[in-house]
Parts: sequence; C-alpha cells; structure tokens
Amino acid sequence: MKGSEAIIKALEAEGVKIIFGYPGGAMLPFYDALYDSNLVHILTRHEQAAAHAADGFARASGEPGVCVSTSGPGATNLVTGIATAYADSSPVIALTGQVPTKLIGNDAFQEIDALGLFMPITKHNFQIKKTEEIPEIFRSAFEIATTGRPGPVHIDIPKDIQDGEIDIEKYPIPAKVDLPGYKPKTVGHPLQIKKAAKLIAEAEKPVILAGGGVIISGASEELIRLSEFVKIPVCTTLMGKGSFPEDHPLSLGMVGMHGTKAANYAVTECDVLIAIGCRFSDRVTGDVRHFAPEAKIIHIDIDPAEIGKNVRADIPIVGDAKNVLRDLLIVLTTLEIKSKENWLERIFELKKMSIPMMDFDDKPIKPQRFVKDLMEVLQEIDPKLKNTIVTTDVGQNQMWMAHFFKTKMPRSFLASGGLGTMGFGFPAAIGAKVAKPYANVISITGDGGFLMNSQELATIKEYDIPVVICIFDNRTLGMVYQWQNLYYGQRQSEVHLGESPDFVKLAESYGIKADRITSPDEIKEKLKEAILSNDPYLLDVVIDPAEALPMVPPGGKLTNIVQPIRVEPKIKRAAFEEIKKIREIATIREY
Repeated sequence: MKGSEAIIKALEAEGVKIIFGYPGGAMLPFYDALYDSNLVHILTRHEQAAAHAADGFARASGEPGVCVSTSGPGATNLVTGIATAYADSSPVIALTGQVPTKLIGNDAFQEIDALGLFMPITKHNFQIKKTEEIPEIFRSAFEIATTGRPGPVHIDIPKDIQDGEIDIEKYPIPAKVDLPGYKPKTVGHPLQIKKAAKLIAEAEKPVILAGGGVIISGASEELIRLSEFVKIPVCTTLMGKGSFPEDHPLSLGMVGMHGTKAANYAVTECDVLIAIGCRFSDRVTGDVRHFAPEAKIIHIDIDPAEIGKNVRADIPIVGDAKNVLRDLLIVLTTLEIKSKENWLERIFELKKMSIPMMDFDDKPIKPQRFVKDLMEVLQEIDPKLKNTIVTTDVGQNQMWMAHFFKTKMPRSFLASGGLGTMGFGFPAAIGAKVAKPYANVISITGDGGFLMNSQELATIKEYDIPVVICIFDNRTLGMVYQWQNLYYGQRQSEVHLGESPDFVKLAESYGIKADRITSPDEIKEKLKEAILSNDPYLLDVVIDPAEALPMVPPGGKLTNIVQPIRVEPKIKRAAFEEIKKIREIATIREY
C-alpha cells in the first residue's frame, strides 16, 4: 500500500476515529487516502483552531487528539496550539506535511524547518525519512504522547513518503516499541512514601495542593480519600480544577495570583504542604521566598525535572499520582493520625471570610452574577454536573470562572494554563463536544479571545456541533485593562475593542442561533434555552467593563491581596483623527 494509506492504518490501530485539520499541497496524498477511510475529519477554518480542538478533545477524553496541517504556513499556524498543549501536558499528535525529501533544505515552496520549529514545544518530534518507518514511528509517537507526563508529539511527513510504497506485512504496526532512554517511573519509592506518611500523620496544619497531574493520572478518588481520611483541606492550581469537588467542605478553591483568600492564607500558614502533580508556577507561588514559609514540602510528580525546579522539596516522590496516593493511603492506615481539629476551625473561619458576593442586580451585568446563574442552570439540567464541560478563554473571563465556578468532576473545566493562550476556549470546546457528544459543553470567552478564532462558527455550523458560546462582552482586553489601571497609572493603552462587530449578527450570518443578554433577569431563561436547544448557540453577555477581581501583585506574597480599583474605560480617539489626517494628505498627494 501507499505510505498515505499506511498512515491511515496506523491511526486506526491507535483507536483514532476523529481528526481535526486543514489540507494543503504537501498533505494531498494523505487527504486522498482519507477519502476512502472510516476516519472522521473535521475541517476547521484555521490550523490553530485544529490544534486547540485536538487539545480540547484530549483534555475532555483523556485520549490523544490528532491535528493535521500542510507544510510551511500550515505548520507555523499549528505552533500556538501545540505550544499550548505542551505547557499543559496534553497528549496531542500533530501531523505536518513536508516538501519531498530531495527538496528539504533547498528553500522549496512552502518549506519550513518543522523539526526545529516544533522541537522546543513538543515532548518529541519525528521526521519520516523512509516509507517503511511509518508504522514504528506512529506507534512510538502515541506511546510517548500518552505515557509518563503526557505531551504533544509532532510527526513531519514529506510528500514523497506519503506517495511511496510499503509492504505492510513486512513492516507491520508493532504492538510495542523499544524506546531507549525513555522509561517513565510510575511507582513512588517506598521509603520516600513512608517518610511522607509519617510527616502527614504528625502534621498539625497540613494542606494539599492538587495540580493537573491529579486529573491526568485519574487520581481524584485517591485524593478525596486522602483528604477525608486525614482531614486535610485541598486547594488546587488552575489546571487542577476538577480534581477535588469544590463544593466539598475541605475544598479551599484555587490558590495563587487570582486565588481565593482561604487558599492563599492556608498555604501561607500550613506546616506541611503536599503538592501533587503541579509545577509550582509563578502564578501559584508569587514570591517563592515567602511561599509556604513555615511548611515542610512533599512534592509528588511523575516528571523528576519538576521536583525542586521552582520550590524546594523536603520529601520528593517521583511517580504517577494515582499509584503514589494509593500507596500513601496504605501506609497512613497503619499510623496514628494527629488531630487536625484546631486547624480545621481556622480553615472554616478563612472560608467564611472568603464567601463572595454574587447576587448582583446591577446593569451592566456583573460577571459574578452570570457565573452564579450559569451554575444554577447547569445544576438544574445536570444536578451532579457529571455531563457538563466548561471551557474558558484567557483573561478576566477565565479568572471569573476559575474563582467562582464550582467544579465537581475531573476533565470538566478546560483552560489554557501554562501558555495563557487567547483564542483557546472556543475551538477547545469544539474538541470537547466531539469527544463527549452527550455532555453540555459551554465555551466561556472574552470578546478579545473570541475574535481570535471566531471563524470557527463556520465549523460548528457545518458539522452541527452544539456548543454554547457565552461571550463576556465588555469591549476591552479585560486583564490588560485591569493591570494598566492598577500598575500603570490608569493609562489605558490599546485595550479598547470598539463597538464592532455585533456578535449576534455575526453568529446569525453563519446561520447560528444567537441572543444578547443585557439584564440579570434575562440570564437564566436565555441560558436554559441555549443549552436545551441542542444547537450551536451564541450568547452575547454585556458585562460591566470596570468590574475586576482582587489579585496578588506579580511576584508578591500570597497574602498581599490587592483590591481592584474601579476605573471606567477611557477611550482615546486621537489615533483615529491622526489616521484620518494621514489619509487626507495621501489623497491630496495622489490627486
């Protein structure tokens, strides 16, 4: 068979049924083979959206997502999406076309050094030199992407390799591959686990910090058992949201720059911090010199490179979170657990101090009120939120949701954490809905982020993907606007988006149902109608542009929470007048 047909067979052997992509000259043999295959291909309207959709598919399902592009600009357009997946340890397989092997290095049409381009933002990357290599390379790529600490893997496929012939009986798809030097450690060292168990049992003020690794390893059940058995409160990173039910009495919510007061104070006051599957991002720690200053730190992570990288680890444990927590629980059952009652009293006191005001009736709508009503509508439709997935974009919309939306299940809150990629939320929701067709998938996005991939309205219309898009419409780049008001003397520079487009008319131009919400009393009714319609639906939610969350200043102490200042938009028109003058001068000269 042809190499292009072997690629299809290799994907099918991995259980792939759906791929996201955009064709081009260097991938034409593959797309020709795809014509006769059983794979479902979703044609996104931009390669970046294909990468984000594959990423959303992977995060929602736990299975690898696949995206495809042609060479040159097609490959470069994938970069942002693949970098996003890499930053958040998401298993994505990126296939790029390449010019024929004899032309590589000759600056051929649409040639790019794809290996060099993707090397820093992938777990591994391959360029196929012979058609016979296809079966083993594809098997290796999926093995690398999905084991150990997951991550994206890139395969660059020259056009002549796709056209070449392969004897599939002589070069079959291997069941296993030998990857020298790649042996992820999944079981924690028993002596380290015993040390950790002893420290936890004797602790007076312990806190668990759960990261995305808990979700990736499927360790939420073990996390809950550990928390309840020892009576340890749990805070999460942004990527860890969903690892621990946030309506649980021991939940503290998210920690860090945009974290809750309860979480930030508890981490600062604790005597033992059990960090599980997190990398101690600067957005979590603030000033590391003042992070958990009184605590002994137990750091559990499958990636040894993360341990001690940003924060010291007194007891490092390398291994899969599920395995390590399971073994830790076994040891703890043999120990006498010191009472945590005084600590829990302090925790409940902190939580009472952190209860937010959300029931606003103001116009424009307060984001808190929208989040409150969204939670109530979703719980009415899906009481345990087992079939609900929320994606966010990046910016204020993301922080409103991360701070106030109470997640209950793993893989139900999808956001770009490490890279902070605007434009992620909407296409990620497409991938999530394709992965989980019976789930209610809600894309929460800001107006700025939505405009970066708004062309995917055509995708959800064409394929009838019933995602509900809720745009937080404040006509500003909200997070930049907030920082400029706080730290740059209220000098609002290039953060105002203007009045166009009309998002309702934009959606309707694609044949998608849409509505605008301008009053709090409209929220529930219109949300319910959109979600229950089982159609692609856009809601333009007009929110208060001056509303902002408290935050910890960059590099500050977690307890130094700065209250926002209320500053209305100050739209400068000088630039528009200057542009008019330039045009007038140019017109006169031309005349």
